[in-house]
Amino acid sequence: MSEDRRRVVRRVGAVVLGVNLALVLAKGSVWWGTGSLAVGSEAVNSLADSVYSLVVLAGLYLTTQPPDFEHPHGHERIEPFVSLFVAVGVFVAGGAVLWNAATSILSGSYGVNGGTAAVAVLVATAGAKYGLYRYCLRIGEERHSPAIVAAALDNRNDILTAGAALVGVLGASAGVPVLDPIAGAVVSIGIFYTGYEIVRDNVNYLVGAAPPEELRREILERALEHPQVRGAHDVVAHYVGPEIDVSLHIEVEGQMTLFEAHDIESEVVEAVRAMPEVDDVFVHVDPKELGEWKPDDEADRLVESESELSGRDGDGGGGGRTESGSHADDDSDSDDESRSDGDDDESSPDDDDARDRSVGAAEDRSSV
Repeated sequence: MSEDRRRVVRRVGAVVLGVNLALVLAKGSVWWGTGSLAVGSEAVNSLADSVYSLVVLAGLYLTTQPPDFEHPHGHERIEPFVSLFVAVGVFVAGGAVLWNAATSILSGSYGVNGGTAAVAVLVATAGAKYGLYRYCLRIGEERHSPAIVAAALDNRNDILTAGAALVGVLGASAGVPVLDPIAGAVVSIGIFYTGYEIVRDNVNYLVGAAPPEELRREILERALEHPQVRGAHDVVAHYVGPEIDVSLHIEVEGQMTLFEAHDIESEVVEAVRAMPEVDDVFVHVDPKELGEWKPDDEADRLVESESELSGRDGDGGGGGRTESGSHADDDSDSDDESRSDGDDDESSPDDDDARDRSVGAAEDRSSV
């Protein structure tokens, strides 16, 4: 993990914590002055957000620690666990909103009118949370941080809960206070779905799922772009935390020196590792004459699909090389060379007689 990513990720956690603490103070003051149940619930919600933001900040600090002897690949695998912690907080918030809505409807007790101050603080909350949502989502996607993306989704939930509270306050002002719990019940469904989204995305990081197809295609293309790589097979890419580890076999000409093969391997590793999503790359070099090539339907499918796309874009369909095609060309070249060598080795009887006559003439001259 680069130092720039560490700095940005930690800064996001600090910003989220600071905004949540400010909202606790603002909502708490209005709640104290008006007694609005909707604003009071929002104040408690922001307090809970502040607590989990502190935990998320600590988790992000751990995930951005550099590699050490006990963790040679870094600490990024902690980040999906931080995201799951956020998901737990989201589920708890959804359950609390649904519980409050249900008990309010069943008991017939609704919040009081909070007046202009309540409306103002809830509108300000929605605006602040929208800003946090866009900020966290942009940084999370740019830096490939599942924990920050999860925080963005949680801030989106807070926009919904603030909207539900605003409906309750306005409903009380209009003489229809039952709108408050009804809106809360509807919002709780969206909150539960957000928790599901966070769990779904981060479980893939924890169990080592394969990355999207476009990333796998790009990995294969980068390996085959090297002019001395004749084929690639056994391409495996999987998530290790939020980043991707890649292993693959490439085939090169067998007569190369070890130094030449090593240089090719290093160049392929660097080409694949240049992808921002990729962490580690492991490349095994096979001599193509050894015959270790084997059909790889997935690799062929990825290359063929890219070739079709290139063909439609006017590139003539030459965007990728399949192994079987490379091997076929090499075999035909070898056959041509063999036939050519055979023609050089074969000599006619007339040529043999001419050589004998030349040798005899030379011997006669030497005897004289």
